[in-house]
Amino acid sequence: MSTKEHPPHQYVQHIPVLLDDVVRLLNPQKGESYLDLTAGYGGHATAIIEQTGNAHGSVLVDRDDFAIAQLSPLETRGARLIHTDFLTAASQLVKEGMRFDTILIDLGVSSPQLDNSERGFSFMRNGPLDMRMDRRQNKSAHTLVNTASVDELAKIIHEYGEEPYTVARNYASAIVQARLTLPLETTEDLANVISTLHRGRRGRTHPATRTFQAIRIAVNDELIQIEKLMPLLLQLLATGGRVAIISFHSLEDRIVKRFFKEQMASGYEAELTELTKKPVDGSISDVHNPRSRSAKLRVAVKK
Repeated sequence: MSTKEHPPHQYVQHIPVLLDDVVRLLNPQKGESYLDLTAGYGGHATAIIEQTGNAHGSVLVDRDDFAIAQLSPLETRGARLIHTDFLTAASQLVKEGMRFDTILIDLGVSSPQLDNSERGFSFMRNGPLDMRMDRRQNKSAHTLVNTASVDELAKIIHEYGEEPYTVARNYASAIVQARLTLPLETTEDLANVISTLHRGRRGRTHPATRTFQAIRIAVNDELIQIEKLMPLLLQLLATGGRVAIISFHSLEDRIVKRFFKEQMASGYEAELTELTKKPVDGSISDVHNPRSRSAKLRVAVKK
């Protein structure tokens, strides 16, 4: 990270996705405890803690070191910060026997991460192929793109990017072929490889969009983490506690929807009741925030 671009003390403006709906549906009450498993830059957390007045009963988690630095004002007010991924944090809190009245999980990549070219999340700003949400980990997009086999890359692009398999295979073969000459070093390098294979008119979406999504998911083990996290929520929620989950693409939402549906189908053994029969759609409910376009919010309460 370039300290010139994002010095640790500088406040970063980040508009929280679906903020009004999150606060309305979580309905935080005075004195209630709060767990934010993806606290980011503190937009949701600040609003909810204002409602509860209970910073000391709040735990804020993020795997991004820059986000943790941005959360320091809430730590000063008494919130506990945990610098790790949400699955590790959830497992730790379960072992500690912690229970919370409100839990939030925002699965999106934050605006400052996308906008900082040196984080390598977006082909819109050329930068090193990185994409690590936690920069302490060894595996990066550079590692994956320059070492994975055609089969591995095709599987990632097909499953996580939801590209047709033949398209994914073509992209994977082109990536492996391109790196024979020189390693792919930048987001532009990777985007150009994909762009050269695109045929026909280009739509509103860049042809590399799904490939970048797929590689980011693979680098950060995002879907695996979500799958493992869901059952832990049952142990982290107090009776009557509410959990809100914001997803940004169909693969994430499918995991959340399936878990809530399985709970609802459990009859008397069900521990959760879904409060949102249909997810809150960011493209309708948060039209002024461009980051909300693909967001879906689901909320459930523990019996």
